[in-house]
Amino acid sequence: MNLFDVYSLFDVIPAKAKGCKVWDDKGTEYLDLYGGHAVISIGHSHPHYIKSITDQLNNIAFYSNSVINPLQATVAQKIGQLSGLPEYSSFFCNSGAEANENCLKLASFHTGRSKVVAFKKSFHGRTSGAVAVTDNPKINSPFNLQHQVCWAELNNLQSVAQYVEKNDIAAVIIEGIQGCGGINIPDDKFLQDLLALCHAHGTVLILDEIQSGYGRTGRFFAHQYAGIKPDLISMAKGIANGFPVGAVLISPEFQAVKGMLGTTFGGNYLGMAAASAVADVYANENLEQNAASVGQYILENLPKSDKIKTARGRGLMIGIEFNEPVSPIRQKLLFEKHIFTGVSGQNMVRILPPLCLTKTEADIFLQALDEVFSGK
Repeated sequence: MNLFDVYSLFDVIPAKAKGCKVWDDKGTEYLDLYGGHAVISIGHSHPHYIKSITDQLNNIAFYSNSVINPLQATVAQKIGQLSGLPEYSSFFCNSGAEANENCLKLASFHTGRSKVVAFKKSFHGRTSGAVAVTDNPKINSPFNLQHQVCWAELNNLQSVAQYVEKNDIAAVIIEGIQGCGGINIPDDKFLQDLLALCHAHGTVLILDEIQSGYGRTGRFFAHQYAGIKPDLISMAKGIANGFPVGAVLISPEFQAVKGMLGTTFGGNYLGMAAASAVADVYANENLEQNAASVGQYILENLPKSDKIKTARGRGLMIGIEFNEPVSPIRQKLLFEKHIFTGVSGQNMVRILPPLCLTKTEADIFLQALDEVFSGK
């Protein structure tokens, strides 16, 4: 049997990792500035993380959600404390797409409505509802397009109001920062006005913090820069440092009904052990503050070049937009300078490293980028 050929792959085989470093099967060392799509939050192979999962594996790895799993309550309590949202409830699942599916479902249950407003350049996942509110025709099948979705412009309240004011919208879904769409940041005032608009018309506001959450932007959630509390928040990626865990944080206005949500693997013992360890490391190693500091350092010290059009972001969620296609630049960074980076569109390099990235490691990237520009 062959693999279904849907990925464009770099010719690199990672074999070992530690902190912000990755080694391939030939022993070549790489600096990881992408963290596997913003997944590696506390760094690769953190000893507390390894011990937590190993200890759990030696006890019990899995049982269903038909019995009590105290680790779920432990993780919920830790995330409530770290996020400043202890009054919210949590539902654990397996991925960001699944978290968004459950957000959309909860909003529809809560309002009795079916229409959703999403934003242009958004990305919310690849499952049916999540991909329907994703602005990418290439990955939307005719089946997905049966959902009722209205499209609005980011930071344009009137483009949302024209739909919400009809009082038939179940939810507005928005990313804390648009990731795949190009590191586009919602204005703080826009988010404040958006929440007020939604609540005035009985519409649920969903904040997709899958990529921008868990300290990546220098706050636990990116929307916290605006000082708002949305109705539903979706999480994944950094929550368990590579173990597949997603979560929905649910405001107290929502009433749980037995059977309205469910999952086989969500909240399993190993996933919760991983998430619990991440919460411990996050709290003990000041990763939120480090992300804010090192991210600002990168933005302030990018090499001067007419190749760079602009750079933007918060914390360690950074987009460097170039005046030319970035594929050759990324190829040189990877195969000559041994640095992993991400991409958005044709002209943007995305920086999404582990939150433990140091300024010394950032300097390695800044020097390498300067050398790529100068042809060294």
